[in-house]
Amino acid sequence: MAQVMEKTARRDAGPTDELERLLGRMGSGDRQALAELYSRTRGAVYAAALAILQNAADAQDAAQDAFVRAWQAAGRYRPQGSPMAWLLTIARNEALSRLRQSGRQTPLSDGEWDAIPANAAVSPEDRAMLQTALAGLGGDERQIVLLHAVSGLKHRQIADMLHMPLATVLSKYHRALKKLRVLLEGDDAS
Repeated sequence: MAQVMEKTARRDAGPTDELERLLGRMGSGDRQALAELYSRTRGAVYAAALAILQNAADAQDAAQDAFVRAWQAAGRYRPQGSPMAWLLTIARNEALSRLRQSGRQTPLSDGEWDAIPANAAVSPEDRAMLQTALAGLGGDERQIVLLHAVSGLKHRQIADMLHMPLATVLSKYHRALKKLRVLLEGDDAS
């Protein structure tokens, strides 16, 4: 009976409730909960790290380390906000730490671009054009666009994660979209 109730509760739970439940189980030492959390969030965590590091290997390492840290800190997690924002903040901190240690920034290679989870099929030509356009954005702008477009985060979540006012995130996002439009369509884009 308890298993049926838990399955029903899982089915009725929203994504936030489900992630909080997984974090609670992880805090109790449930490795299966970690595997499930990883399965559900790995793309977003990787995208957050890649947006900062711009290097696939470093982003993969930072994402793995973020999950290790989440495992270690799950017992201290308190559901005050978004569990996804909490996890992405860990990933961001890991990526920033790696960036400070290495001090290097390079454009995304084809392999790194391919590692970004795709929501829709993109031709190699379109992918190359998008990669070039993204390289033309500033660091904050590129990060905000990737977090919103790839990770699916809401602007308020991005603002919390990046410790920026919401208005700043929205401004940078819209400015980045205008730049992307100019870069993709040419100077006559309005």
